[in-house]
Amino acid sequence: MAVVTHIEYEDANEVVRGVYEDIMETRKTDSVNNFWKVLAFDSELLRTTWNETKSVMGSGEIDSLVKEMIYIAVSVTNSCNYCINSHIASARTKGMSGQMLSELMAVTALANKNNALANGLQVQVDELFRDGGLASPDSRSEPKI
Repeated sequence: MAVVTHIEYEDANEVVRGVYEDIMETRKTDSVNNFWKVLAFDSELLRTTWNETKSVMGSGEIDSLVKEMIYIAVSVTNSCNYCINSHIASARTKGMSGQMLSELMAVTALANKNNALANGLQVQVDELFRDGGLASPDSRSEPKI
């Protein structure tokens, strides 16, 4: 249960209603998700979070399904049940199959395990990988992992 009251459309102030209308128009739906209804306790938090979400999750170099899958992986890592469920549902509407979800979970689990090992064992970054590969003499070639 949320620690603040959901703000329904009919109970919302003008600012919140405006954001709700933008959410519904952008997502081509007639409803607003619980996440946004909870954030509406603070209209400025709702407005800034929605604007950032539209900007980041909107069109760009990374396609929308990949963005959803990244969001799922981070949500799994952060143990956000709401985000896991809502973004799996969204990714499915964008074409994510069960096999893709399975592979995503395997990659997420492997990355979390190997991140913990590298951090726990204090592994030094190889010169070839330093600065994301920009420090290597030929940053155009793919590093051999």
